[in-house]
Amino acid sequence: MEGALIVWFTLTGASAVFVVWDSLANGVTSWVQRIAWILVTVYTGPVGLVAYLLACRRPFPGGHDAFTRPTWKQALNSEMHCLAGDATGIIIAAAIVPVSALANGWEIVIEYLAGFVCGLFVFQALMMRAMYDGRYLLAVRKTFFAETVSMNMVMTGMIPTMVLLAAAWPESSDPLSPQFWFRMGIATIVGGVIAYPVNHWLVASGLKHGCMTLPGADGPAPGLGHRSPESSDPTGAMRMTSLPRYRQVAWIAGTYVILIAALVVTAMIVPVRF
Repeated sequence: MEGALIVWFTLTGASAVFVVWDSLANGVTSWVQRIAWILVTVYTGPVGLVAYLLACRRPFPGGHDAFTRPTWKQALNSEMHCLAGDATGIIIAAAIVPVSALANGWEIVIEYLAGFVCGLFVFQALMMRAMYDGRYLLAVRKTFFAETVSMNMVMTGMIPTMVLLAAAWPESSDPLSPQFWFRMGIATIVGGVIAYPVNHWLVASGLKHGCMTLPGADGPAPGLGHRSPESSDPTGAMRMTSLPRYRQVAWIAGTYVILIAALVVTAMIVPVRF
């Protein structure tokens, strides 16, 4: 196992260095999008790097818009905002709560709340308030629905993975151990996979934005004359639709039902106590 961890963290370090370098040297998206990809790659290593190469990296000058246009790539880029924020909050909480010696049920509650706060109030509303003329509370209100349904699906994947691995691998509960970070990485990967379908639906339905090339950021390809057709209006391409309130409530309730069901199944394998 030690050899596998050495390989994993070596690949993770190399992947994170590449994404940081490429985001600075070749990035044409917003700084929020770049930070999201960097964090997700730090957590998920080569898995995050492969996703970045497939869905976000500019293939050549002038080619970013066309490269990221497919809906599945837009959805993957959109999910990175949620996954980066949620995973960051959860990991911070998971690193702190063992000190309090709380029952694992309370740890789950705290980790959920930390992920929600970091995901909605930081990565969605705070970092994206410019989309809403700098109005933070409006940004919270506008992003609440998409963030909630996406986060619940992320947690549906992350919580069972974290709990099951912690029970089978007790040393992975120590935040100072490499096993802890490997466990968090695996949980983040599972959460990202589980949350992808709902993010695809959100983007395809115009309920959540995808990946945007910054206006004027992607010049023409040398010798090819191809210029990225990104919008000159930084907000026009981000206009979203919305669902009626009753449908939003139904979707949110449905994702909570799925999350609770995942917790119930997990508790059948590993006792969850309060």
